[in-house]
Amino acid sequence: MLDLKEIRRDPEPIRQALARRGGSGGAAFLQEIQELDEVRRAAITRGDELRARRNDVSRVIGERKRAGEAADDLIAEMREVGQEITELEARVAEADQRIQDLLLGIPNLPLPEVPEGTEQDNELVREWGDPVRHSFPARPHWELGEALGLLDLQGGARISGSGFPVLVGEGARLQRVLIDWMLEIHTREHGYRELRVPYLVKRDALEGTGQLPKFADESYQTERDGLWLIPTAEVPITNLHRDVLLGPDDLPLRYTAYSPCFRREAGAAGKDTRGLLRVHQFDKVELVRYERPERSLEALEELTGEAESILQRLGLAYRVVRLATGDLGFSSAMTYDLEVWAPGVEQWLEVSSCSVFTDYQARRSNLRFRPAHGEKPEFVHTLNGSALALPRLMVAIMEVGQQEDGSITLPPELARRFGSDHIPA
Repeated sequence: MLDLKEIRRDPEPIRQALARRGGSGGAAFLQEIQELDEVRRAAITRGDELRARRNDVSRVIGERKRAGEAADDLIAEMREVGQEITELEARVAEADQRIQDLLLGIPNLPLPEVPEGTEQDNELVREWGDPVRHSFPARPHWELGEALGLLDLQGGARISGSGFPVLVGEGARLQRVLIDWMLEIHTREHGYRELRVPYLVKRDALEGTGQLPKFADESYQTERDGLWLIPTAEVPITNLHRDVLLGPDDLPLRYTAYSPCFRREAGAAGKDTRGLLRVHQFDKVELVRYERPERSLEALEELTGEAESILQRLGLAYRVVRLATGDLGFSSAMTYDLEVWAPGVEQWLEVSSCSVFTDYQARRSNLRFRPAHGEKPEFVHTLNGSALALPRLMVAIMEVGQQEDGSITLPPELARRFGSDHIPA
């Protein structure tokens, strides 16, 4: 959420930053917020004046009554004053609610480093490894998975509909090994503390991270209990210290968690829907950081490197892309996408988005810390990144490792944990 004080003090830089986002920028809300803020402040000023008048007159009424004098005129006046105060308080409450709703609908401001434009203007930052080009016709993962008994796409569709694949046998075990392996790296080598988080959260948790209200149509809700299925472990982890004032020595906080993720992906019908490319339920290992504002950009580079290290250990060719303003997530101030090469579908597939949110999520979730003893509290800066998302990682491992006889060779470091260097045909 943006700072109302900054909007009030100097709205033009905010307007310009939002305009960089294009049609999704929310700049149109700023004018209404400013107008409502003027109405609100005028009502508060008028209400304070009336309360002061009421206090003064109440003393006069008391003096008249003690002197045996009539005070009916003043009492009648105060009834009108009381009614006007009530109306003014309602006006302030209505303006406050509308301002809050508008602020929730305005995205974060992109940092100056973010390139301007749409998806076509995303900036290639670096590449690692050489994309595999097989000497034989590469098969897509859904053919490999079903031929080897690793995937049951039709079974998942019978149970829950399309977009809910079933992993079978060695496919299920491979994913379980990957999850455990990634968690071990992040906890033992990268200094993250592992969490096991709830998969259902309250509405205000999703509002805090920015999924609500804008992306309600892309989320699953349990209407009876008013709880929402998480689209990522980012949501419960970011809200873990909601309304808690952290101390000077508490930061940085680094958390990692495995969770299933649930996304309706509204509007995505027909786009990359085969196999594991776009699904409604998937597994992911998430990294979340709470940082002091002065080092959040440095932390973004660290977090992105930690996600990259997984791909490097697997020997998978990938590229790092900085998203342009028009492709930037709603809450993000800057994002790096990690895209891995999958030769079977001949695509670069996003397996991680690593983002810094500045104080945007912290304002929505009231995440504060005290920089030093006796100093005024400040909002933390939050970051998160997938390290990594499993479906497309599985796609890359299967399609890169496929052999002409239909078997799949596994990366050496993964093979040691899996107990075999290949999945036989």
